[in-house]
Amino acid sequence: MSKELKLLNFVCVVVAVAFLAMAVVSALGSGDFFTTDNLFIIAVCLVMALLFAINPMLYLKAEGRLSVPFMKKSLPAPAGSTGQIRADTQPLLDAKGRAVPPDVKAMMARMNLPQAKDA
Repeated sequence: MSKELKLLNFVCVVVAVAFLAMAVVSALGSGDFFTTDNLFIIAVCLVMALLFAINPMLYLKAEGRLSVPFMKKSLPAPAGSTGQIRADTQPLLDAKGRAVPPDVKAMMARMNLPQAKDA
């Protein structure tokens, strides 16, 4: 990780924690919790904390250091596999004889699956 990215993530985390602290101080320090002004300040502080915390969290997820609960993990590709379509499958062609893009080919494959009949 470069020094600039490390510094950016550190500053974002510090600012997010500061906004969380401001929300807690505002909630505990005010005499009446359910005033419009107090609820607005708490909501703004929580949204700003989320805004500054999301960047370091996305970076940690991209690096694989942050596990996301309730998310299926993808299976690793077999050794030697490049994730491309094998050569033994026939290319899907459009009306003019051009090859169809892989995303359209995948949609067509899903449409051609046999549907289970309701009893």
